[in-house]
Amino acid sequence: MSNGKTVAFSEWQKLDLRVARIREVKDHPQADKLYLLRVDLGSEERWLVAGLKPYYKKEELENKLCVVFTNLEAALIRGVKSEGMLLAAGDKEQNSVLLISPEKEIRLGSKVT
Repeated sequence: MSNGKTVAFSEWQKLDLRVARIREVKDHPQADKLYLLRVDLGSEERWLVAGLKPYYKKEELENKLCVVFTNLEAALIRGVKSEGMLLAAGDKEQNSVLLISPEKEIRLGSKVT
């Protein structure tokens, strides 16, 4: 499955992946396929913009555990600041996207290694 490119372990170590809980889900005011998600990382809350609307209903996301790439540079997405990125698996052939989520409860903010 590799694309032929490798990443040095020192580069991998720079990623800060943390467990969070989705506390609130809102429609993006300027995009049909995007949600605004308020996530709780234990020590802080952040807003993320995520393209999950075609795959999840709001109530399916609320209170769900997820993994957030926390040290990704913030970005404006259709006029709204996104302060991280959720991890998800996608299958274009099956037109599906699934959140990467811990299988059991774990402390919010736990580092993914």
